[in-house]
Amino acid sequence: MKILYAGSPLASAVVLKKLIDASASVEGLEIAGVLTNPPSAKGRRSDLIPTEVASVASAAGIPVFEFDHLMAEAREAVAPLGCDLLVSFDYGRIFGPKFLGMFPLGGINLHPSALPAYRGCTPVPAAILNGESRLGVSVQKLALKTDEGDILAQEFIDLDGCETTLSLMDGDAVLSSDGLSGSSAVSETGSRLLIEVLKKACAEGKLEGEAQKGESSYTPFLKKEDGIIDWSRTATEIDRQIRAYTPWPLCSAEFNGGRVLILKARVSDEKTDLECGTVLPYRKAVGIEIACGQGTVLVVSELQLQGKKAMDYKSFLNGARNFIGAVLR
Repeated sequence: MKILYAGSPLASAVVLKKLIDASASVEGLEIAGVLTNPPSAKGRRSDLIPTEVASVASAAGIPVFEFDHLMAEAREAVAPLGCDLLVSFDYGRIFGPKFLGMFPLGGINLHPSALPAYRGCTPVPAAILNGESRLGVSVQKLALKTDEGDILAQEFIDLDGCETTLSLMDGDAVLSSDGLSGSSAVSETGSRLLIEVLKKACAEGKLEGEAQKGESSYTPFLKKEDGIIDWSRTATEIDRQIRAYTPWPLCSAEFNGGRVLILKARVSDEKTDLECGTVLPYRKAVGIEIACGQGTVLVVSELQLQGKKAMDYKSFLNGARNFIGAVLR
């Protein structure tokens, strides 16, 4: 069974690597090609850098296809591969009926939520924002309507309330000149489920799932302004916001005519009656405490001023002595 894999960022590259490794032991399974986003400009010189998925595929000698749009040109390019199945994870583009129609077995998608909950493009931030105790991971058939395909496999990851979107999706994965190393909770669980589904498909020559059951919900595209902190919200809500929006758009507040990023924080057991957003008197062994809604307190451990590097709270205060007592907006 020939597969065209579609994906782009690091988490997807980890899954691709695990599928490549598995293909050596799963009879009939072949990763025939990879579909990914075009290179993007990065760094001071705006060098064009390929996606992590492209890098992993190239290292394995797998043909890479990079398109801005999946129109006739894309179909003509991948058609000669003769792929039976499309496998997608975090590709970021919509597959139309003509593209999906190229694959006799259709397509399957790895989605980090317990479908039908949290359909759409930001399921992990949404789960963190809502304080979920578990994160679902689903393998579904690709359907023309977003994330409405039959479920082929589903499992849950227990959450302890400290996770960020970055830690769940990328974990300790690193792509370097020496190759790809590390993994994450989502990529470990997701790749294992995908491999089980693909083994069964190779043996049976078909994919059979169950219709999604339960109440559906949808997640929106993230906007930069989503990261602006409203200090009238509770410390628990703001802590979730910070973790959900790491690595993007990150959370910030107005300070001294500019913006300060609040990168790492936790909820304190302390209470205060000070105005929301007030930076409390400094307690060196604790961190920077900030008054939040309903008398709650957030303890900040890492911050970053605009144009500066990220710092731990002690280093930050060495260069921003007027921070204590300030009222953040």
